[in-house]
Order: sequence, then structure tokens, then C-alpha cells
Amino acid sequence: MSLLYGGIEAGGTKFVCAIGSGPDDIRAETRFATTTPEETIGRAVEFFVRNKRLGTLSGLGIASFGPVDPDPDSDTFGYITTTPKEGWENTDFVGQMKKAIYVPIGFDTDVNGAALGEFRWGAAVGLDTFVYLTIGTGIGGGGMANGQLLHGMMHPEMGHLMLPRSSQEEAFSGVCPYHGSCLEGLASGPAIEARWGAPAHELPAEHEVWQLEAHYLALGISSIVLVLSPQRVILGGGVMGQAQLYPMIRRELQDVLAGYVRTPEITVGLDDYIVAPKLGPRTGVLGAIALAQRAAASV
Repeated sequence: MSLLYGGIEAGGTKFVCAIGSGPDDIRAETRFATTTPEETIGRAVEFFVRNKRLGTLSGLGIASFGPVDPDPDSDTFGYITTTPKEGWENTDFVGQMKKAIYVPIGFDTDVNGAALGEFRWGAAVGLDTFVYLTIGTGIGGGGMANGQLLHGMMHPEMGHLMLPRSSQEEAFSGVCPYHGSCLEGLASGPAIEARWGAPAHELPAEHEVWQLEAHYLALGISSIVLVLSPQRVILGGGVMGQAQLYPMIRRELQDVLAGYVRTPEITVGLDDYIVAPKLGPRTGVLGAIALAQRAAASV
């Protein structure tokens, strides 16, 4: 019998909680809207308490929207910090879970968690340097460099790379409240809706929005390629439900790089370089379970 782990994918819109040990072993799962910290974290606690009948958890992983403090040596480790999500600023997420669930807890960003899940079971198996980007309500990026999850003074904020606006839309200033025309401000789901008056999933595949979206995403990815030299870039999130975006982004990336990067991955292998997550919609919560496994192993 496999050891059991708990995972929480904590998104700004919804939480997903699960108990299991991997993609082929999920024993219980639930999802619910993100409301106040008290109500939402309380519902997460209740899920794990209710499912104690499944067995004792060996660890818990939390992959959270942010910004967060993932440094175990920090006084605010486990906090959601300066988030624009109303009511969640300076929330002691790990501390509240520890009061109810007495197991090792792994904590990181939602995108680093997703990256770890793809590394363990998905599109990044066998790699040591790669990036996972989610394109949805916001844009975030995580990943690994030389086999270690990307951190530093906090964690990457790839969604806030500054981009030049296309000459097609000089009047659109972007939707990011901090930077306006950063990657998130120009290419997130809310940016699409602000331009066209409809959410991304309602716009047809032939709409002009997708060429512009591919251009902005390729600009952001090109900066990541040039700085981190990832072996693969995994693109998830709701906006990437538009399957036609993948080949468009690949073509745009080659144009933006303009022949400067001539590795086989870029020149002939882009179908295997810009890819979808293999774990599908469970990438985030499976990443949280992978964080739990790592936390338990470090005790």
C-alpha cells in the first residue's frame, strides 16, 4: 500500500484538494471557490479531517497563488504576502494548516508546484532545467535549474516581464495594476477580455486575438529562453485551452529569436520544446502532492 499524501492547489479563483500518492492513485478530491482565508482554509482543513478514514497522511503540500514566502528560514515562511487578492495579504497559510494537520508541510508557488509535478510524472521527466508557465486569470512561471526549483530572494515572477506593446494596439495600456504592459498585463485572460469584450473561451479559433496572443507569449518566452536556457517550456492554464496557440507560439518564438539560438530544440524540435502539461487539469494538485512527498522525505 502506497503512503498517502495531501495536496492543496490554492488558486486565486478556486482551491483543489486531494489525497493520494500520484497520478494513478488519487483516493479523494474536492474543489471549491476561493473566498475569504478563514472560510477557504477552513474548508481545506475540513476535507482532510473528513477523509482520515483513508489513512494517515505522511505529508501535506501546498502550491499557492502568491506572492508567497517559500523560505523555511524566514519568519514569514508559509505566508501569502503582498498579493493583490483582496483579503489574503499576509495570510499565514502554513501556520493555519499546521494547527489542524500535524504532518510535514511543503510550501511553494502554484507554478513551482506544477513544475515539480511535471518533473515527477509529466512533461519534464528526465530534464533538469525547464520552465512551467500558466496563462489564465494571471500569468505565472516556475521551474527548475540544474534540478532545483527556482527560488532566490523569493521566487520567479515571470508573468511580470516587461514587453514592448505591438504597433497594432498602441492605445491598449494593459491590465496589470502594477506595470500595465507586462506579460500578464498584455496576455492574460483579463487582458484578452479587456480588449475584445468577451472571455478567451468565447472567442473563435480564427479570431485575430490569437496571433497577437502568440506574439506576446513568444516575446515573454524568448526572454526566459535567453536567461535560463530551459530544455523545455510547458504552457498550461485556461487560455492555453486554445490548442491552435501552440503551433502559433512556436512559429513566433523562432521569429523573435531570429536565428540567434541554434540548438536542435529551437531549430528543428519546437514541437517537443513548447508543449502542454502531460498531467492535464490535475497538474497543480499533483504538484502539491509532490511537494508533500518532498517535505516528508526531508524530515
